[in-house]
Amino acid sequence: MKVLVTGGSGFIGSSFIRYLLTDPQISKNISLINLDKISYAGRGKNIEHMGLSENENYKFIKTDICDFESVSQIIFTEQPEMVFNFAAESHVDRSIEESDVFEKTNFLGACNLFKSSLKNGIKKLVQISTDEVYGNIENGSFSENSNLNPSSPYSATKAAADLFALSLFKTHNMPVIITRSANNYGPYQFPEKILPLFITNLIDGKKVPLMFSEENPGLNVRDWLNVIDNCRAIWFVANNGRLGEIYNIPGENELTNIEITRMLLNHFNFGDEMIEKIPHRKAHDFRYSVKGNKLKDLGFEHMHKNLKEEIINLVEWYKNNQEWWRPLKK
Repeated sequence: MKVLVTGGSGFIGSSFIRYLLTDPQISKNISLINLDKISYAGRGKNIEHMGLSENENYKFIKTDICDFESVSQIIFTEQPEMVFNFAAESHVDRSIEESDVFEKTNFLGACNLFKSSLKNGIKKLVQISTDEVYGNIENGSFSENSNLNPSSPYSATKAAADLFALSLFKTHNMPVIITRSANNYGPYQFPEKILPLFITNLIDGKKVPLMFSEENPGLNVRDWLNVIDNCRAIWFVANNGRLGEIYNIPGENELTNIEITRMLLNHFNFGDEMIEKIPHRKAHDFRYSVKGNKLKDLGFEHMHKNLKEEIINLVEWYKNNQEWWRPLKK
């Protein structure tokens, strides 16, 4: 099977490629193309660091999904059976400061990919989305039928792409499946997100910047999903899910930001004196939470459930791979 992955040099995309190329049952039957423009988030050369760039079943093509002609030509020439769209600008703070690149990549670029896939008769396209499209929820959890209520330019552009994909399914029978995952964590995450930022700061004995106020002293709730479980779920849904459907992928590990921060501080034998209190971002969502009933009904099970143990392993990875992340923090 030939698979095209867009955004395969970023955190989740490269983890997905590693999963497909190293799983003994999958790798023997797959040929993989990574289409990526190499933005700042791809500067870590994840695939190369993973030792996969010379894999005989791997091919890299440098292209921006915003270039319709280029994307369409690549799909026409390569004729992949499945397309997985990981290509996205994903940092919420950056989207608040300047939304242009989010609009282009997350929506217009995704539309280019959808139209190119439809034009060239792709058998299946999986759009990788986020739980942030649902917005904030104080109690309970969102299902796939919940209304979309994005709060940032990032989540709004992801929601827009989801809706456009579903419209092409309804009007043109484009074979699409959408996944919406919780907060991913794991190796190779660019050190602007909370876990790699905090871990790398603490390795250097620097304070960690936690959004904090008297009304909300780090009590924002996030659901933590191991990136490998997300990759497993995406591949599982691609092979077992129904076209035109949305599948939430929860982490089943909800913690407040202050809890996750203190977990890290305790591991490094630090206390709250290492917390630098910073203001909350505009329109900050208090809590994200999604139900994964549809995914479980298909038979999927998480493998990485012990978050405390996983965080310890993650800290050790960043300690042992400083040659990867230090250039990215300059």
